[in-house]
Amino acid sequence: MKEITTPITDETIRSLAMGDMVYLSGKIYTARDAAHKKLAELIHAGAPLPFDFNGQAVFYAGPAPARPGKPIGSVGPTTAGRMDSYAPLLISKGLKVMIGKGLRSPEVSQAIVKYSGMYFAATGGIAALMAQCVKPSKVIAFEELGTEAVRELVVENLPLVVAIDSAGNNLYESGRQQYCRG
Repeated sequence: MKEITTPITDETIRSLAMGDMVYLSGKIYTARDAAHKKLAELIHAGAPLPFDFNGQAVFYAGPAPARPGKPIGSVGPTTAGRMDSYAPLLISKGLKVMIGKGLRSPEVSQAIVKYSGMYFAATGGIAALMAQCVKPSKVIAFEELGTEAVRELVVENLPLVVAIDSAGNNLYESGRQQYCRG
């Protein structure tokens, strides 16, 4: 298991390969469908973004409300394909890492290769466990979106697997042959 920290450098990205398991620590940002639409609108308008994309990771998650004394409620990955129409634009603006679950479009894979990015898969169904990796959490943009607002999280040892590496190797396309028997 490799340990990596945000912001993520190109050197770190190139050192990881499809199928590698990692623990991610540092600041990451949550953003789902509605937030991606608003981020794209800001880019097209030439407006400032709520955070600097360079070297950063976006977690496709909409956390549940926090219980008293906790920084966040359950926070698990959502289906990444719903962000595919926006992801290449965000990647072209410096976004390095996306975290979600499920397949990505060929356009996203091409952008990952072109701009030296990476897609991590997070295991669905373990949202309560993943919430334990979150230390502080705060809304930084689009508060009106509720659970889909952009949040800044500080995570410690968030368990992930490299699903698409910077060379375009895709666990969802070739993983069965390498990782499953039978």
